[in-house]
Amino acid sequence: MRAIAVGEQACSGVLLLLLLPFLIFITLVTAILSRRTPLIAHKRVGQSGRPIWVLKFRTMWGQSSPTSSSLTLIERLSSDCSVSTKAKPRNDPRVSSRFAALCRRYSIDELPQLWHVFRGEMSLVGPRPLTTAEIETYYRSAQYELLTMKPGISGLWQISGRSRLSYVQRRRLDLFLVRKWSLGLYVRILVATVPTVLAGKDAW
Repeated sequence: MRAIAVGEQACSGVLLLLLLPFLIFITLVTAILSRRTPLIAHKRVGQSGRPIWVLKFRTMWGQSSPTSSSLTLIERLSSDCSVSTKAKPRNDPRVSSRFAALCRRYSIDELPQLWHVFRGEMSLVGPRPLTTAEIETYYRSAQYELLTMKPGISGLWQISGRSRLSYVQRRRLDLFLVRKWSLGLYVRILVATVPTVLAGKDAW
């Protein structure tokens, strides 16, 4: 596990450097289109229950007026999102920009999370970082198992249906990943992530 973590940090550092011009471009376009902070940080629960502010490019701004935080780079959102047993809706009215929808479809909005991998807070592969409400609602007694691993950018449910899966289905796949973790499973998920993201399937 330690060797994997070191390798991930080195890999994420290289990727951040290579992608820097692209990340700056996405940052500028998002700021111009949304007239808000281009990055948002959601408060999530990390390994061993430690809080982590997970970065994403902003893709939801709807038609409301810009907030007072529009001149800063990052807006922190600490409130828990509502939980539902249903899959993510395809046509969320908060995603009002074609550019934002494109970023979500191809997981471009998740690229800032490479920074968390570089810092050792996340892994390339692992259960997705969740809010306290999501964990308490769907994982309950299994939350202690879930939190033994670092949260990941990709995982089993990200290559097995993505946005069309319900929380219950995601829970089952996350716990399978934790309980059956192996180097082979890690590599298979990592390899499968690339074509899944490039295809933009089941993501919205």
